[in-house]
Amino acid sequence: MPFCPGCGTQIAEGTTCPKCAGASASAPTPGVTATGLTDNVAGALAYVTIIPAIVFLVLEPYNRKRFIRFHSFQCIFFAVAWTALWIILAFIGHIPFLGWATLLLWPLVSLAGFILWLIMVLKAYQGQMFKLPVIGDMAEKQADA
Repeated sequence: MPFCPGCGTQIAEGTTCPKCAGASASAPTPGVTATGLTDNVAGALAYVTIIPAIVFLVLEPYNRKRFIRFHSFQCIFFAVAWTALWIILAFIGHIPFLGWATLLLWPLVSLAGFILWLIMVLKAYQGQMFKLPVIGDMAEKQADA
């Protein structure tokens, strides 16, 4: 489903935005900011590290766009969850016998995290708001605030 180019609200194809009451969803073209970055490129760049995500939340032309705010918040929440997961796995890895049993789990978790990160980058670049189960809902609430 396309999003409103003005406010980022998800709307049906060919209809007008109920919030803006003027923008149509016939062509989901991302808006170009004053610096020349389109919304989809800024959303994808937000996932590179947490630094661009924080920068996009602070800088003026980007922090007004819901699409960029959503992906920036989702990147930050994903980084926090990812760090917490690795801390928990590090503690489990130091428990006798249990640590050896989880030895094969580490590469699988790393691969799953990389694939999930890659999906989020690609979906943001395609102009879609791909939501992770819990983190995406939190990011959506923050982007709407």
